Amino acid sequence: MSSVLIRNLSDETHRALKVQAAKHGRSTEAEIREILASAVKPETRLRLGDALAALGREVGLTDEDFAVFEEVRDKTPAAPLKFE
Repeated sequence: MSSVLIRNLSDETHRALKVQAAKHGRSTEAEIREILASAVKPETRLRLGDALAALGREVGLTDEDFAVFEEVRDKTPAAPLKFE
């Protein structure tokens, strides 16, 4: 985990963060982490697994279809890269 040091935070801002954290039942540090995470995460983030599952349902893939994929899949181990 990374650490961040915030310098020159006003006393007023620090007090407001402490009050907000208490309202949410968190430490001030946990509240700041939540605020930062919320600020940088898009609200409607595309999750690849969810998108693939939805696509599979949409086209009607079944467990039998996936069994076929497993049968025809090349199971040969990949060769390591050579940088020569």
